[in-house]
Amino acid sequence: MTTVVQRVRVGRPVFSVEFMPPRDEADEQRLWNAIRELEGLDPAFVSVTYGAGGSSRDRTIRTTGRVARETTLVPMAHLTAVDHSIAELRNVIGWYAALGIRNILALRGDPPGDPNGDWSAHPEGLHYADELVRLVRELGDFCVGVAAFPYGHPRSADLDSDTTNLVRKLDAGADFAIAQLFFEPEDFLRLRDRVAARGCDADLLPGIMPITTRKTLAKTIELSGAPLPSRIADLLEPHTDAKSFRAAGIDLATEVSERLLAEGVTGLHFYTFNRSKATKEVVNRLGLVPART
Repeated sequence: MTTVVQRVRVGRPVFSVEFMPPRDEADEQRLWNAIRELEGLDPAFVSVTYGAGGSSRDRTIRTTGRVARETTLVPMAHLTAVDHSIAELRNVIGWYAALGIRNILALRGDPPGDPNGDWSAHPEGLHYADELVRLVRELGDFCVGVAAFPYGHPRSADLDSDTTNLVRKLDAGADFAIAQLFFEPEDFLRLRDRVAARGCDADLLPGIMPITTRKTLAKTIELSGAPLPSRIADLLEPHTDAKSFRAAGIDLATEVSERLLAEGVTGLHFYTFNRSKATKEVVNRLGLVPART
């Protein structure tokens, strides 16, 4: 099984995509339509999220395993420490290994029900993501990723302590990090500079979600943990109808991605909401689709 790092370090810009486990039969059909649509574009890897509190654990394992068995894609599984004992985490990691999955995104995770609520570890579990990274590395030959936060994790006191926490996860054995949502290229580039200043050269991938509806705009604000910059608000505000708003959002995602690639970023990680169209449009505009021979 090819690793995420091998797929990202190919000497040219690449992209990857993130899916959510399906909630029902209709959602599963939508998900697999998106997977098949994007498979032909040869993303570097695809990931499947785990759900708050591990709520979608079984669906995540099943979906990731099916990607490994039935497609040519390189899968990456998510794993969180929330509400899991160490024994349960070992079991899940063993399931991933048995399915032939060798790429894992190790996350502490958010409290179930309220992502901003108080976090407490399972009495027989782990407290921090760096502990989960060590556990995964102890149990097999895995390529391990972690989360990074351009604006700092909500529970970090400041950006300096947040950078310390990120470097601690990388030093624990993580091979790469995926940055959560942000608005301007400079937000990600400043994060990259902070990590580099600590002497760390791990791969750092920016997370991109095309803002195609007012709903995705609200979700971006929620997930980033930052207010909407006035420049972007002014850019999107005039577009009152859905078609015009979507076109402006695709333009914005393309602009941000182009600026990141111009600054030497080698991989873009797209959040898809289990749909393929917006991601396809952006990666085609960026010229990231390999030429057919």
